[in-house]
Amino acid sequence: MRNLARILVVLGVVVLLMLIVQDVQAQCPMCRMSAESNLKNGGTDGRGLNTGILYMLVMPYLLVASIGFWWWKNRKQQADEMEGAD
Repeated sequence: MRNLARILVVLGVVVLLMLIVQDVQAQCPMCRMSAESNLKNGGTDGRGLNTGILYMLVMPYLLVASIGFWWWKNRKQQADEMEGAD
């Protein structure tokens, strides 16, 4: 029963993320047009846009790495406790 609840929660989160992504994708052409017009006029907003893109690129990797490290640390601790109990 607990596994079913976990699956439903994960499925719900995935559906919510899929709904949010559609709104984000709609903004890409507007950002591109804004950056191009700014660069044509001699502005430097393109650097800020590139920094923002790199920030958004790094965040999912950091999140996955943090979760992986936490999982590994807990599994290692459980394995050490199991060895000590024997």
